[in-house]
Amino acid sequence: MNTESHFETKISSQELALTDAASSQLSRLFSEVEDDEVEAIRIYVTGGGCAGMAYGMTFTDRRTAFDRVLDGDGFSIYVDAVAMQYMGGAEIDYVTRETGATFVFNNVFQATGGSGMCGGCGAAGRA
Repeated sequence: MNTESHFETKISSQELALTDAASSQLSRLFSEVEDDEVEAIRIYVTGGGCAGMAYGMTFTDRRTAFDRVLDGDGFSIYVDAVAMQYMGGAEIDYVTRETGATFVFNNVFQATGGSGMCGGCGAAGRA
């Protein structure tokens, strides 16, 4: 019996998808970075109250041993293994609204079975 565990480092498009708009915008943003030490875009997940988790992105200068990687056209995305548990099946889109353009995380509740409904505690979950 093989007891070795295997840590898959590549993120598949079934686990995390990027729309064409999001991919184009991430590629553009990454190409404008003037800091040579920035090597990827990190997606992170933080507690967001009863309505779910809050999702965000930032630039990063290092990959950890616990990161999974999604390679795009001219950029890479790092997601640590814990955050990836909340991302399974999610899609990142880039949309323009009256309030401005922004990245949107769709289908984020697919991974955790959450409903996205707020019970009124005052903490705002954003996706």
